[in-house]
Amino acid sequence: MTASPPARAPLPDTPGTPASPPLGATPNLWRRMACWLYEGMLMFGVVFIAGYLFGTLSQTRNAMDNRHALQAFLFVIFGIYFTWFWAKGQTLAQKTWHIRVVDKAGQPITQARALLRYVLSWVWFLPPLAAYSFGVAAVDVLVLTFGWVAIWAILSRFHPWRQFWHDAWAGTRLVHYEPPKK
Repeated sequence: MTASPPARAPLPDTPGTPASPPLGATPNLWRRMACWLYEGMLMFGVVFIAGYLFGTLSQTRNAMDNRHALQAFLFVIFGIYFTWFWAKGQTLAQKTWHIRVVDKAGQPITQARALLRYVLSWVWFLPPLAAYSFGVAAVDVLVLTFGWVAIWAILSRFHPWRQFWHDAWAGTRLVHYEPPKK
């Protein structure tokens, strides 16, 4: 009689078997969306300074001149902003809402992973941008933007750890973070 080999526990990254999440609870969806809205308000300051810098350096006199170059410039500035702060752990809005970006193991993320997360986070805006490029009216694009953001946020409910899908694809997580008491 031959003995059967002992059963092995599935590996944590085996498809279909979600690993137990690393330390740090996932913030609820309302808190993450409030942080996202607050981040948007803070970005007005970044856009203002970057737009002023771009307009001054390019000698742009009319807002419609160099519009596509300005958009590309802002995309790069946003990438620098988010990559820098996420690699440090959190943006100002995330610090306010006690949310931190970590990798799957609960460690701080690298700048390369932060950049990947930034690029993948634009999935939130792909359908509205595509609609706008096909000539859909601005009001309809605004409605589509709010609808798609709501759908994208709700889709996080289907992730095993309730993370946004761009975080899953980038190998990152949003976790609750309490700073140490001084």
